[in-house]
Amino acid sequence: MDLKLTGKTALVTGSASSIGYAIALGLAKEGVAVYINGRSKEKLDKAAQAIREQVPGAAVEGLVADFSKVDEVNGLIAALPEVDILVNNVGVYGDQPFETTGDEQWMRDYEINVLSSVRLSRHYAPLMKAKNWGRIIFISSESAINIPDDMILYGVTKTAYLALSRGLAKHLRGTNVTVNAVLPGPTLAEGTNDMFEQIARENNVSVEEAPLVFIREKRPSSIIQRFASTEEVANLLVYVASPLSSATTGAALRVDGGVMDASF
Repeated sequence: MDLKLTGKTALVTGSASSIGYAIALGLAKEGVAVYINGRSKEKLDKAAQAIREQVPGAAVEGLVADFSKVDEVNGLIAALPEVDILVNNVGVYGDQPFETTGDEQWMRDYEINVLSSVRLSRHYAPLMKAKNWGRIIFISSESAINIPDDMILYGVTKTAYLALSRGLAKHLRGTNVTVNAVLPGPTLAEGTNDMFEQIARENNVSVEEAPLVFIREKRPSSIIQRFASTEEVANLLVYVASPLSSATTGAALRVDGGVMDASF
């Protein structure tokens, strides 16, 4: 299927690895000129080269920016003043016990996970509106609905994306600019190997068995009963970024493996 994306330009934040990288690769395969982002130039160079190897002739460039720093977000905008597709993917998470996670951590994570995307959207949305075409996509999480009790801060930031995407979609009503949130569930990504090794040690199982232990104990409502691949998440997003998805806006689109026990 031709998704009619050839010639479009996209910025995918937090895309040197994992879901962001898979999204950038998927867009590049559809002829999109992709700008990837991360904090390490070395990692970005490797990611860009890997995309070029898989997609000969791909137009891909890296933009270094630490999204905990406002000046670096502003610097990225100055370097890339206009795009057709904005994918707000950057995010941080980790061990966040509620009683011991202080204000500084709350502010840092909110700055990265939410406010950086607000700044980018605030810049690019009016330009998209002016040319009457654009896509803004927020990578939320099933944790936005199923708030994890051990990562409440992360859940709060991902819930903010649902309000932000819905409100911005309404703000852009009547235009050909769509805004949506995509909610992945458990996904095999950079960092999951460390988690699997810990689960294996704690449960006296092999690393290969650890993902099933996680699903059984942490996400028993999963219908697919496995972790999704980053490519499976990216497949949905690439469609949402395309002109073919023109009637889909203001939506919270699940690619969660059926974890959320709801029909919507």
